[in-house]
Amino acid sequence: MIAPPDISWLAILPLLIITGTAVVVMVADLWAEGPDREGLGWIGLVGLVAAAIAAIALWNTHASSFAGAVVIDRYGLFFTLLFCVASGLTLLMSMNYLELTDIRTGDYYSLVLFCTAGMVLMATAGDLIVLFLGLEVMSIAAYILAGIWREQMRSNEAALKYFLLGAFATGFLLFGIALLYGATGSTTLATIGKSVGRGSADQQTLLIAGMALLIIGFGFKVAAVPFHVWTPDVYEGSPTAVTALMAVGIKAAGFAAFVRVFLHTLSSLATDWNHVLWMLAALTMTVGNVTALLQRNIKRMLAYSSIAHAGYLLVGMVAGGEAGGSAILFYLIAYAMMTLGAFAVVIALGRRGQPNENLEDYAGVGFRSPFLGLAMIVFMLSLAGIPPLGGFIGKFYIFSAAIKSGYVGLAVIGVLNSVISVYYYVGVLVRMYMTDGGAEIVAPSGRPYLFATLLLTIVGTVLLGIFPSSLFEVARQAFLALS
Repeated sequence: MIAPPDISWLAILPLLIITGTAVVVMVADLWAEGPDREGLGWIGLVGLVAAAIAAIALWNTHASSFAGAVVIDRYGLFFTLLFCVASGLTLLMSMNYLELTDIRTGDYYSLVLFCTAGMVLMATAGDLIVLFLGLEVMSIAAYILAGIWREQMRSNEAALKYFLLGAFATGFLLFGIALLYGATGSTTLATIGKSVGRGSADQQTLLIAGMALLIIGFGFKVAAVPFHVWTPDVYEGSPTAVTALMAVGIKAAGFAAFVRVFLHTLSSLATDWNHVLWMLAALTMTVGNVTALLQRNIKRMLAYSSIAHAGYLLVGMVAGGEAGGSAILFYLIAYAMMTLGAFAVVIALGRRGQPNENLEDYAGVGFRSPFLGLAMIVFMLSLAGIPPLGGFIGKFYIFSAAIKSGYVGLAVIGVLNSVISVYYYVGVLVRMYMTDGGAEIVAPSGRPYLFATLLLTIVGTVLLGIFPSSLFEVARQAFLALS
């Protein structure tokens, strides 16, 4: 008789809190009516805060559960905190956003929490099967969220495209997992890491083929070129708050798994996959930034911007080591703040039946709403990498790591792409301050939850640029926990 695996409930406490909160929101939705539905969002926020507190309390804990399938370490806890912050800000901005739509709040809030649970499972996975399980929990919730605005045809279209292409990419990931299992006889990351380089020539061939398929699967989730084709249409068609969660949370979850598998488990085979990631990084940065120049819709522009930032993060993966890994983790925090803030501004300019997502709608906004103008200045300049904001420090760490590792050419390509990006980021500000007309604006102070989101992201973006050292040290400690 096979004994059941030991279960350490402490190791999965943040995950249990988030999942339990999602279930509570679903049940509470059966009785919530009218103004009471706003309380569902607060239940979600309380659950995310509780999960974040649990993650902080477990910071010095290193444990595993389910026979090593789930690992609790500083790396996983770091991403758990990041997901709680990103999802919490998404819920906060959604409370006012859902008033402008006909989206069912209970369904929406619970799906955001289930999506977050999948992200956490991906970041703490010690086994490729569990990683796949987390990926599917996250993805299925995201597919539904993309099409949850059922009255809007573009939302339905976004969900269908995301589902079809996502299912296709998942097939590559599963096939890659199967090949790694065939080469090593295990799906546990620790066992795979020990088996790498010890097998026969045929086993090494299986390993390399498996790695190639994993790169395709992860490349889809992080929107790396040429696996990015779904991104602009899905970002544009999805409800804006959902787009913000996709751009930040799903991308961060993809990189959490990407880094754990490649920079840790398969690090001894870096010579086999580094050149591929070098080319992907250069292509992703360039295609993202050049295509963003041609966009006239703010959500599509931010979609291609998101692709470009995936390229910058891939530079950190190519650099590898302590410097590259730490830079990736810090950059994801800065990226979360400025991207969530930018999408919050997009929500702030929208009205019922009028999303106001064309760049022409931003004309004169800087003078008619000084707070929104200031917010967009901070977020656009930070995304462009202008000092002294968080985006600049993040790029500095990424490119410095690449130079230290000898990838000077890739760092130069990254810097040149950052220069290109200034054109379309500053172009938004030019419209806001140097042209007349534009859409009618509802003051953000009249939507307190959205106002709070903007304020928090502005403060976060600025503080990350002025005082980056302490958070970078936390990111460094988190990455070193993988070793």
